[in-house]
Amino acid sequence: MFGIWSKLRRLGIVGMNQRNADYILRYNKRSLYPLVDDKLRTKYLAIESGIAVPTLYGVIEIQHDVANLSNIVKDHHDFVIKPAHGSGGNGICVITGRLNERYRQNNGDLLTEDAIGYHISNILSGLYSLGGQPDQALIEYRVKFDPLFETVSFRGVPDIRTIVFRGVPVACMVRLPTRMSDGKANLHQGAVGAGIDLATGRTTRAVWQNSPVTQHPDTGAVISGLEIPHWHKLLTLAAQCHDLVGLGYLGVDVVLDRDLGPLVLELNARPGLSIQIANGRGLSNILAQIEKMDTIPASAAERATLGQKLSLDN
Repeated sequence: MFGIWSKLRRLGIVGMNQRNADYILRYNKRSLYPLVDDKLRTKYLAIESGIAVPTLYGVIEIQHDVANLSNIVKDHHDFVIKPAHGSGGNGICVITGRLNERYRQNNGDLLTEDAIGYHISNILSGLYSLGGQPDQALIEYRVKFDPLFETVSFRGVPDIRTIVFRGVPVACMVRLPTRMSDGKANLHQGAVGAGIDLATGRTTRAVWQNSPVTQHPDTGAVISGLEIPHWHKLLTLAAQCHDLVGLGYLGVDVVLDRDLGPLVLELNARPGLSIQIANGRGLSNILAQIEKMDTIPASAAERATLGQKLSLDN
């Protein structure tokens, strides 16, 4: 056991206890958590600050308003329903089209309006929320992912997770949906995590179920070597989110829409550490460097550039 721990230390791996004690507790004020735990509040803040997010079509807050769904989506062929306080992709319902009086899910199932209403009722009851508290249902624009990901995604939208420390991006990975993850970009449910070179925006290596892979398990397409478009803009967007909510250690999830470019999907005050496995490198060194800095650039674009430069030394 001691040998394994020594090896992890040499690789600069940050463990859960260290993350919690040295970064989350020290740099994330508890009073700021509601800004990221409530997706509706996050979205309103982003809109006010000019940060691009998926368009909000409507919000259902009480059971009586469930009947208003058809009116909210009457002008939209497709849309997404999600809990405002959900986590890990739980409770998200993706509608990709319609057939007569039914709604088609991304897995191909056809749902009646009553079935969707029942799902929304479950959201409102807190079935998918953090702590099981009563929740709200958000109805918003369905992201159409960038063609770059066409061959490395299964029935879902990939997202790009960036860890931001003191406003500086320090690590990135793209999470690729699979059949096992039921189209969700969640590593714990079976999505693929592919590390991204912070300096170039190219995918480097990938893991699936904690084991290295070179190809997507469903499509067979090679994962490494993908060049993420709008790369510096994406990193700048992640850096801006630090200014938006004031958290010193932050996870930012961005999606790449084929028409709209990078959109902030959600923020996380307690981002996981699997990004280290996906990249094959630890966070310890770059976090230590940034922690020692007396001054951090004020501009989000400059902080994005700083993160890219620091990644070359780590």
